[in-house]
Amino acid sequence: MTHAPREIRDWLQTPLGAALCESEQAVVADSLEQVVGLQLLQVGTWGAPESFLEHARTTRRMLVDSLPGPGVAMRCDPSQLGVAPGSVDALLLPHTLELHSQPHEVLREAARVLAGEGRLVVLGFNPHGLWGVRRAASRGRFPGGVQRFISEGRLRDWLALLGFEMELSRRYGYLLPFARTAGRDGRLEAFGARYWPRLSAGYLIVARKRVYTFTPAKLAWTRKRAVVGGLVEPMSRRSVAANNDRSAA
Repeated sequence: MTHAPREIRDWLQTPLGAALCESEQAVVADSLEQVVGLQLLQVGTWGAPESFLEHARTTRRMLVDSLPGPGVAMRCDPSQLGVAPGSVDALLLPHTLELHSQPHEVLREAARVLAGEGRLVVLGFNPHGLWGVRRAASRGRFPGGVQRFISEGRLRDWLALLGFEMELSRRYGYLLPFARTAGRDGRLEAFGARYWPRLSAGYLIVARKRVYTFTPAKLAWTRKRAVVGGLVEPMSRRSVAANNDRSAA
């Protein structure tokens, strides 16, 4: 099961957590500009209930979580969504994989419910940046409640195995993870994205669920006389007899 534990919800209210959420809202808003369709599903609560959904351009949007809470429209585990196969045009996972005990199953379920050519949007922490350094120094207790950091490269591999095609990748969050007071600075974000993207706090990935159609090759029913090593294929007995009759005449 996954649900943002109390410690992570409290951390998101701190200046540093709030600054991270602000950066994430900005990159999600940009990534959803081209995502249209009937239904967008956000799986897992992260921050305010409408912080991401308000940027959706789909006709409908819904928040799903394993426990009740503000804005939660449906309760179910992210690895067992009560949604029909191929019924969702876009699916958002805001750190859901890092809070769930079975991230592979969550991705398989996302692939199941997404329609063909549907988009999957994932937010994740960067284990190789400064925030990853602090997490290692704190023995996995930063941010509190997050079970793991999943690298972008590993996530790309998982998605490729499920038939997804990468569309977009962005890094965000360039505040020092030790700051007691923080606020999102657009200039710092732009500078960090240009000069030290590997040190970002997190990353966003947009992947498309591809559906491949196979056209069977047409069989050549006309038999051709094979020529192997300069020798013509032997003729049938009927053909030999016909040739003999013509010679006798």
